[in-house]
Order: sequence, then C-alpha cells, then structure tokens
Amino acid sequence: MIVATAILVGVLLWLFLRPGDRKSDEVFTGYVISEDIYMSSPVAGTLTQVAVQRGQRVAAGDTLFRVDPTVRAAETEQARATIAANEAQLSQQQASLAQARSDLAAAQAEADRTGAAYRRLAAAQREKTGSVAQLDLDQARASYDGALRKRDAARAQLGSASGAISAARAQVRQSEAGLTSAQRQLNDLSPVAPSAGRVEDVMFKSGESVTANAPVVSIIPDGQVKVRFYVSQALVSRYQPGRKVAIHCDGCATGMTATVEFVAREPEYTPPVIYSLDAREKLVFLVEALPTAPAKLLPGQPVDVASSASDLPAR
Repeated sequence: MIVATAILVGVLLWLFLRPGDRKSDEVFTGYVISEDIYMSSPVAGTLTQVAVQRGQRVAAGDTLFRVDPTVRAAETEQARATIAANEAQLSQQQASLAQARSDLAAAQAEADRTGAAYRRLAAAQREKTGSVAQLDLDQARASYDGALRKRDAARAQLGSASGAISAARAQVRQSEAGLTSAQRQLNDLSPVAPSAGRVEDVMFKSGESVTANAPVVSIIPDGQVKVRFYVSQALVSRYQPGRKVAIHCDGCATGMTATVEFVAREPEYTPPVIYSLDAREKLVFLVEALPTAPAKLLPGQPVDVASSASDLPAR
C-alpha cells in the first residue's frame, strides 16, 4: 500500500507539473478578426464576368469582376469625338488670331504712313502759308483718320480673337476632363483587388444584374487580419504597441508571431467569447496585434497568445 500510494502521488505530481500542461500567467485566449473590403460597381449593369471565387487568394491589381461596358464605352468615344471637335475649333481660332495680328500690323503701318504724310504737309503749311493746297491737306487728314479707325478696329478684332482662343482652350480642357471621367467610370466597371488578400464572399454570379454600389465581392486584405486578445490590468503595461508576441492555433504551424498595434485606453470585463474558469469577470484591456503570416489565419479562429513561444501550451 505504501508503494502504491507513492506511485499514485508521483503520477499526480507528474500530471500536474509536466511542461505541456503548465500554463503561464501570460498566456491569453484570443481570436482572429478582420475588416473586409466590399468591392462594387458605381453604376448598374449586367455582370459579364466574375473572375474570382470564395476562398481564393488574390494579389493587388487582380481583376475581380466585370460589368457590361457598352454604355460607358460609348460615352468614352463620344468624349473623344468632343475633344476632336473642340481641338479643331481651337485650331480655327488660332488661325483667326494670326490673321488678326497680321491685319493689325498692316493697319498700324498704314496709320504710320498716312500720319507721316499728313504731318509733313501740315508742317509745310505752318512754315509758309499757302505752300500746300487746303484740299491736299484735308485729304491727307482724312486718310490719316481713316487709317486710325482701321487700326483701332484691328486691335478690337485681335482682342476678340484672343478671347475666342481662351474660350476654345477652356472647352478643350473641359472635354479632356470629360474623357478622363468617362475612362475612370469605364475602368470602375472592372474593379481590381486593392491589396493582396483572400476572397471572403461572392454575392453575384456572371449574367446577373447588379445595382449601383451593391457589393459584388468581399475581400479580407492581409493587412486587415488581426489577433485580438485581452490582458489583465497587472500585465497590460508589458503589451504596448510594437511588442512582439507568440501566437498559436489548432492545426497551425509553430513559430507564428504578431506585433501589437493597438491597446485600448479603457478596461472592460472579459467578453463572453473568451469566458473561461480563469478569465471570467476579470477587468481586462483589449489588445490587437498584426500577425506576420495573416494568410494562415481565418477570421473567428481561436488562438493562444503568449509573451514567448515557450509559454504557449502544448497542442
């Protein structure tokens, strides 16, 4: 009986003290969360292609789906035609501007010539009265006045041509902006993955009609997969942003880590999702960490979190 009792006590001590069952005070129960991105079309239309399926990995820039581009393609071609028409109008206005400048130069030259002739006759008349016939003097003055009026009209025409050039250039810029908008809307009919991640859900099939801004595909970006766990008041100061922690889950590879990026400022009671005999009704702080291998984790998956891999319980 003494030997049996000693053996029983030894077995109980071994079961109680063995490393695989010993749980550190800094082992926390947590779970995986994610922030999905919902990709949609800005306009209503028919899905001509769904390029992904649920659970598929996608890289940044991969096409997700396509909406029938017929209407938007027509609008794009119309915008290009408008640009061509406005550019032709601009070229015509530029030719008119060149002609107005030429007319002004000619009118200014004529004004200079007739002005010089009039001033010469007027000077001769002042030096010697009667040396110039009054009729010749009046005709010279009339020619000079007519040349000045033509010059002023040419200047006005030049100003009008300059204004028309500005208006034509504005129309070209406006039509180019319209083309840019049409091309962007055309591109929006074929959304691409904004970042690498996993397709969480596909809400429509090819051939179905979708309304504007209705989610078609949801993606879990790798950068939005996080491990959420709760730390007691006594230990929260050790888990500040930048701290690395060891994580493990059932069926996951060993050696996985995460980096703390957020610590709540206010404590809360342990949420029901991680209630246990050891954790319930304790005041804790929410902590979120970014895993180094987000593609290996699934939202909702329970995980163990510890300060180091050696503290994690054996699985």
